[in-house]
Amino acid sequence: MRIGLRIFLGYFLIVALAALLLAQVFVREVKPGVRQAMEHTLVDTANLLAELAAEDLVAGRIDSGRFAAGVRALGRREIGAEVWGLPQRGASYRIYVTDARGIVVFDSAGRDVGRDYSRWNDVYLTLRGRYGARSTREDPADDASSVMHVAAPVMDGERIAGVLTVAKPNRAIAPFIARSEAIVTRWGLVLMGAALLVGVLAAWWLARQLGGLRRYADAVTAGGRASLPDSAGEFADLGRALQTMRERLEGKQYVERYVHALTHELKSPLTAIRGAAELLEAPPGGRPLPAPDRARFAAAIGAQAGRMAQTIERLLALAAVEHRQRIEQPQPVAPAALLDEAWEQVAARAHDRGLRLVPEFAAAGTIHGDPFLLRQALVNLLDNAIDFAPAGSAIDASVQGGDGTVRIAVADRGAGVPDYARDRVFERFYSLPRPGGGDRSSGIGLAFVAEVAQLHGGRARLDNRDGGGAVATLELPAT
Repeated sequence: MRIGLRIFLGYFLIVALAALLLAQVFVREVKPGVRQAMEHTLVDTANLLAELAAEDLVAGRIDSGRFAAGVRALGRREIGAEVWGLPQRGASYRIYVTDARGIVVFDSAGRDVGRDYSRWNDVYLTLRGRYGARSTREDPADDASSVMHVAAPVMDGERIAGVLTVAKPNRAIAPFIARSEAIVTRWGLVLMGAALLVGVLAAWWLARQLGGLRRYADAVTAGGRASLPDSAGEFADLGRALQTMRERLEGKQYVERYVHALTHELKSPLTAIRGAAELLEAPPGGRPLPAPDRARFAAAIGAQAGRMAQTIERLLALAAVEHRQRIEQPQPVAPAALLDEAWEQVAARAHDRGLRLVPEFAAAGTIHGDPFLLRQALVNLLDNAIDFAPAGSAIDASVQGGDGTVRIAVADRGAGVPDYARDRVFERFYSLPRPGGGDRSSGIGLAFVAEVAQLHGGRARLDNRDGGGAVATLELPAT
């Protein structure tokens, strides 16, 4: 499972638990809290009405006195109130009074006068000087029919003369609870949706940061070029730490690899120089070498010294390209002009072998990159063509564009590339024998070309051409 999905699922679990907790709090706290507030109000109402009913109850006119008339008038009153947006048209109270024995002597609903309520908690507890209240369903099968009863003692001096109970159905406050529940649910869903959106964005951002660093690490492990991804915060610090570690490790390995490579490549010319020097210092038989031999050995020393210098220079150039991860300041480059400048650098050598350049320029886009590196890559391709082209022949060079790519091709009419070497020509230090028994090259030029092409987001190819010879192609993205 991808880390972004794991982060999102974990965040979703937290949000779901928070929503469940919110629902539980509403069920366990908000609804009972509303009922408790109503009970608190009923306590005050019951005690107030008990004081007002005391005179009529003691005088024996509780069902016909001023108190009864006022309560019945309340039942007929059109209230017409609007409480927090909810209308209230009439009173929803039921008021009944029992005597000291618990017998109902007044009932605002007019239905239970004369009944014995002495066993109901509200009456039973109040007659014994305690707080009396109960909640009873009118329909035993319907929880919504529950009615809250709160009682208060009707006093005659120090004596409890009776009990006054105020009853109010819980459905009277149900609209307030339902509205509160709807508001809490609505905003809870909004909060949950916002939290999930934040979670998705956070998971995407974290996955993007980690994914960029993972791809960077994979590219480094594969030995390819990789740029440090744009990161923020601790991820940026981690990326810089990875890049520093990579540079130090690569620097150490790079030096070790190139020291071994340079040592290997210099062995052959050093051996030739040493042999020629020994012959010059101590010729066989002790006789001085003839002048032609001395000149030949001196020329061999000079040639091998030049080969060593060229190997070192090209190796340093290749190392500089391989160590770069990107073009720091790319510039627009015209490929035709680039080819002309490269040919000027090798024209003298080509002229010595009687070679000429046959250019073919078609419409092509510009290249965005490093002009020096691109020119040196073309110089290497032209040098390679000069080495293998038959004396007096032509070197064909073309620049073409299409499909967002610029193709620069350099072709000769030499022997072509053997099948066994086609997959290795761009390897470092791999070279083919030159025509006419000439010395092998350093084997660095084509490796340099491949590195420059890769650095610019392109590639290099070497194929055989129809009619004999080889064609080297540098493919680069056009701008």
